[in-house]
Amino acid sequence: RQRSGHARSFVLRWTLGHLPFRAASFVRRGWVPPAPLMSSRTPREILRRVLRISLLNGWSVALCAGFCGLLSLLFGGAFGGGVGLLVAVGGVGEILGRRRLTQHDPDGVTWLVRSQIFVLGVIWLYAAARLLSFDAELAASNITPWMNSVLDQMGLDIATLLPLVRLVFRAIYITVILVTLIYQGGLALYYHRQRAAIREALTALPPLLVPPPPDGSPRA
Repeated sequence: RQRSGHARSFVLRWTLGHLPFRAASFVRRGWVPPAPLMSSRTPREILRRVLRISLLNGWSVALCAGFCGLLSLLFGGAFGGGVGLLVAVGGVGEILGRRRLTQHDPDGVTWLVRSQIFVLGVIWLYAAARLLSFDAELAASNITPWMNSVLDQMGLDIATLLPLVRLVFRAIYITVILVTLIYQGGLALYYHRQRAAIREALTALPPLLVPPPPDGSPRA
């Protein structure tokens, strides 16, 4: 057993010691293609990517949240409608930040980051308010006679079902909090990390991003 343990230890040390060199040799010989790195993107490519993402995400958030907010207001949901309209404002902020970038203003990145943080904060406040507003009596009153008959057939009663409803209710809004943290938080972090590359790309005066002069005279 001791010999077997020493052998395994020797093989492990030899593999860890030689694997990087073997991998590099394979890449040099063309057997394994090198993996592309995110840092290989040029500042102009990064800027174009940020413009595409902010265009798609900004309009999606503004239109979807605005529509849901108006729909909620039409059905008498003032709180949900207000939250939807506030989230739509965050989407509009992202669109305005993108417009600033197309107008050669590096401060547009700040708008992109703040818009994500704003949407994140609004959704978190909404989810927290919903988590604190669970009403067992209201949930029990919303159970229809048909649902009561189904529960009777299953041998369950409302008192047994309410803890499960509370658990599902909490799981839904905790999931909303986590998903928003990953998406909006990750997007804000991505925009922030590209700030230097975007500034460099704008300093280089890309022709596609410089607006034409208002008088129609040629650029200097």
